[in-house]
Amino acid sequence: MPSAKILEQKKQLVADLAEKMKNAKSGVIVDYCGITVEKDTALRAELRKAGVDYTVIKNTYIKKAADIAGISGFEPYLEGMTAFAFSTEDPLAPAKVLCKFAESNESFKVKVGMMDGEVMSAEEVTALSKIPSKEVLIAKVLGSIQGPLYGLAYVLQAKIDKEGGVAEEAAAE
Repeated sequence: MPSAKILEQKKQLVADLAEKMKNAKSGVIVDYCGITVEKDTALRAELRKAGVDYTVIKNTYIKKAADIAGISGFEPYLEGMTAFAFSTEDPLAPAKVLCKFAESNESFKVKVGMMDGEVMSAEEVTALSKIPSKEVLIAKVLGSIQGPLYGLAYVLQAKIDKEGGVAEEAAAE
């Protein structure tokens, strides 16, 4: 039987994880079985750079924390070696980094994800990872607005140049 101190530590760990789940914009649960220490270290560095918190944690802790956070749907995916990555800043970051890593590492699998407290399938997480970044989307919108404006400016400039040429000819005569 575990001591009261250890039980209290476990309860605190679950409570902290539940709080992180509540505050997270998105999260991804992965099966990290079969990756080397070097690859895991590189993955963690990439996740840190993207502002993603990544933790290897027991499945029972995730289940209990999800129950506390009011998130249901993780239970079927909580088997084997599990790690949980979440972001409170960029909702696309965990999916982008982990799906990219999974493409080059066959044994690394995305199990399930969540966004704003709703559970998503692995396919939905993969689709989410393919969405361009906010900056790229803004650039595309601005480019689509800018193109017609440039066209209008060139037409107006040509009209001004043409009218200016007629006025110069009249003044010269």
